[in-house]
Amino acid sequence: MYLGFDMGTSGVKAVLLDADGTVRHQATADHSVSNPHPLWSEQDPQSWWESCHSATVALKAQGAPLDAVKAVGLSGQMHGATLLDANQAVLRPCILWNDGRSHAECLELEASLPGFRERCGNMAMPGFTAPKLLWVKKHEPEIFARIAKVLLPKDYLQFRLTGQFASDLSDAAGTLWLDPAKRDWDDSLLAETGLNRSHMPTLYEGCQIVGELTPAAAAAFGLPQVPVVAGAGDNAGGAAGVGVINPGQGFLSLGTSGVLFVVSAAHHACPERTVHAFCHCLPNRWHQMSVSLSAANSLAWLARTVERDVGDLLARLDASGKTETSVLFLPYLSGERTPHNDPRAVGQFHGLSNASDLDDLTLAVLEGVAYSFCDGLDALRAAGSEPRELDLIGGGARSRFWRQLLADALDLPLVYRIGGEVGPALGAARLAMIGAAGGDVEAAISRICTQPPRQDTYSPRRQQTAYHRAKLERYRRLYTLTKPLHS
Repeated sequence: MYLGFDMGTSGVKAVLLDADGTVRHQATADHSVSNPHPLWSEQDPQSWWESCHSATVALKAQGAPLDAVKAVGLSGQMHGATLLDANQAVLRPCILWNDGRSHAECLELEASLPGFRERCGNMAMPGFTAPKLLWVKKHEPEIFARIAKVLLPKDYLQFRLTGQFASDLSDAAGTLWLDPAKRDWDDSLLAETGLNRSHMPTLYEGCQIVGELTPAAAAAFGLPQVPVVAGAGDNAGGAAGVGVINPGQGFLSLGTSGVLFVVSAAHHACPERTVHAFCHCLPNRWHQMSVSLSAANSLAWLARTVERDVGDLLARLDASGKTETSVLFLPYLSGERTPHNDPRAVGQFHGLSNASDLDDLTLAVLEGVAYSFCDGLDALRAAGSEPRELDLIGGGARSRFWRQLLADALDLPLVYRIGGEVGPALGAARLAMIGAAGGDVEAAISRICTQPPRQDTYSPRRQQTAYHRAKLERYRRLYTLTKPLHS
């Protein structure tokens, strides 16, 4: 058995695979996000540990044979700044990926170091880790002075599980301190935020073993003292889970945030189009990525606001037969990354009337998220990626209605595979399998990181594609026209 944990923004998912790579058990445990000020988004790292433990307890309650686990893998939300002092105590709540407070620091970083984008392959954005540390240095100097280690969220779990300070290259690439082409920390980038290599974890490929569970962690989780691999950032982990490992392959992730991810054989940067160019979690592979900050979260927000379940909203819309609406929705509830790099962008409905009902709002939200993916796909194409089809993963991908709408809006075939909703936790468990296998790594990758069987393929429908193309233009104009109001 192989155990994978995905440490997401809203909770931890645990997945247990058997020796054939089949998912035998899975469980989740929630944790919350704190928004103490406008643009701020934080979490208590202790809540991750507690959620990880709760998910493991839930697996055991299902009868999962935890004593048969041979290795553990981790994936997790990227970019978060978890700060530890010399005694390994957490100094402040983790500043998360969707935190927008460090916009000014992004401008300072790019202005202070010639060739900044060439070094890290990416534009400085508030979501990334480096500007967060510059913000702490400026606004919380007493905390900054005590920093001994800076860890990404899943790497904090790695530390609690193994006692090792380790990170994988796919996650580290999202800090802006890594040279993705060289797959190593960049000393000049670190120095721009007053840090050096001593503050950083040791780098590994995602399938490399970094240590084993400590006796205390093994006892707490009811597991043997088994190896733990470096793991992956959530998107690279999701790619490993659905077998998106070769150049040209790609997926659309419909999770809390939204991601379009395409594998490349080398590091191809295109920061001017707000495209991320990161390392894959597997050796000798890279990827390009566009990011929408509020994807399935937009629908969850609507459900919470009208005091309904997400499933109820989708079922009601499906039963109504409604496939078009005059209402527009901008899904910028946490600002937006691709293509705007605008942390102050705001969500909004446009086109409401007395005739508008809850189904119009639900459909507008589904469409607005789809149009944010259209913007992301255009950015990827400008950066040289031209996917012919995309796999669908993430919790939001469970909705057949939304899958077809996305295919229509993107004018691209989308493939939903069996187990596609399992997401990055599956990739984390697969990385654990590869690490435990030893020997020829590429042979293990080819054997283990296969694509699950197709469940459904969604082809674009001509009439609906034309409708979405026209509405997409209105969507883009709405952002342009209202931007002065929020900036």
